[in-house]
Amino acid sequence: MTSALDDPTLERHFKGHRDTITSVDFNCNMKQIATGSMDSCLMIWNLKPQMRAYRFVGHKDAVTSVQFSPSGHLVASASRDKTVRLWVPSVKGESTAFRAHTGTVRSVSFSGDGQTLVTASDDKTLKVWTVHRQKFLFSLNQHINWVRCAKFSPDGRLIVSASDDKSIKIWDKTSQECIHSFYEHGGCVNYVDFHPSGTCIAAACTDNTVKVWDIRTNKLLQHYQVHSGVVNGLSFHPSGNYLITASNDSTMKILDLLEGRLLYTLHGHQGPVTCVTFSRTGDYFASGGSDEQTVAILEQRLTLTEDKLKECIDNQHQINLQLHRREPDLQPRD
Repeated sequence: MTSALDDPTLERHFKGHRDTITSVDFNCNMKQIATGSMDSCLMIWNLKPQMRAYRFVGHKDAVTSVQFSPSGHLVASASRDKTVRLWVPSVKGESTAFRAHTGTVRSVSFSGDGQTLVTASDDKTLKVWTVHRQKFLFSLNQHINWVRCAKFSPDGRLIVSASDDKSIKIWDKTSQECIHSFYEHGGCVNYVDFHPSGTCIAAACTDNTVKVWDIRTNKLLQHYQVHSGVVNGLSFHPSGNYLITASNDSTMKILDLLEGRLLYTLHGHQGPVTCVTFSRTGDYFASGGSDEQTVAILEQRLTLTEDKLKECIDNQHQINLQLHRREPDLQPRD
């Protein structure tokens, strides 16, 4: 997104999963998108129209999280079957699996150098592993309820985690200690990630809010109340100037972090939007959901959107007018 005037437009959509999409990620080469689903499958969608999608079968229960490695040569997936798999995103779909936790694995994420994985689980722990041979390194154990999400900071020195215990914790990877806990949320935290600068984090929550904290001062920077449903996921634009969010209210919102305001509301899905992510360059974003079609058969839609053209958004003008009259609550909280 080069400027606030470049409106998003729907580029393509894909259908193929048999149940709700839970996670989506772009390959850095911009030739593939990976999705995980409650149907226990991982799919690799090739962005060239003439190439078919790959359906990878191996997990024995719902796939909860997928991520490409920074190089794009591997895809990691986490599952309710308590395992993590590493896949080669080619037609053969070769994978190695390892038993990662004693409960559902909710999240898997690569470090920036691609050498390490962090996993988060319903067993209330985070675990850190080597990518090579999937060697277990250590556990982080201070959460007292399910851990929904864990991410490395851009420099790999910190880990952030979000839990159903209504806390967000920042961990030092070297000392393996929790260096700060945020207890700001009125609800549980579904998703959390680092700003590209590594100085801030954003959290998506079940109380319909999105919050941005400065982890240097541990102060709340911004508080957005723009959704009317649970916020399931979010993604920072690589520039660090925008944040996109996905919600059960069937919308995505693009937030302008510099001006602290809602920029766009996107109505790409018929039902809850479960996940969203920007591409590595920021030219595209993809979202997944559980879209019910007219035949009352649950079908899935993955919408790939280019942010440099225009989409017809029914109530865009009304939203813009409302924004001029009423800004979101952005007051810092001590």
